[in-house]
Amino acid sequence: MTDGFQVTSDRDRIDPDAAWDFLSQHAYWGRWRSRADFDRQLETAWRLVGVFRDSGQMVGFARAVSDDVSFAYLADVFVLPECRRLGLGRALVAEMIEHGPGRDFRWVLHTADMQPLYAQFGFAAPDTGAMERRSRLG
Repeated sequence: MTDGFQVTSDRDRIDPDAAWDFLSQHAYWGRWRSRADFDRQLETAWRLVGVFRDSGQMVGFARAVSDDVSFAYLADVFVLPECRRLGLGRALVAEMIEHGPGRDFRWVLHTADMQPLYAQFGFAAPDTGAMERRSRLG
């Protein structure tokens, strides 16, 4: 881990305002959500992970949903632009999928631009058995 930062799955440390600020203004995915939608997603999330400066500012975030037995979906992963290229994204994903209760689960995600990061954790293109019904929301 990079000096000056901490990664934690302590839900009480997650800063919903900081996450909402980034996701609603800068993320290419899920901008159709309202703040109430996002708050509900936080409440019902199986696991939340944040990256924090030693000062306490949240600079990275990830959310997962799961059946808590064998399957999990990774969502809303980000690191603030000014904190990228420090290994924080890799540390964030590692905490979520390798160091938590879902380390042996089947994980899925959607991304338009970060395939190299996720490939480091064994994510690959879906096999021919995978099917998807895309959202009508956006």
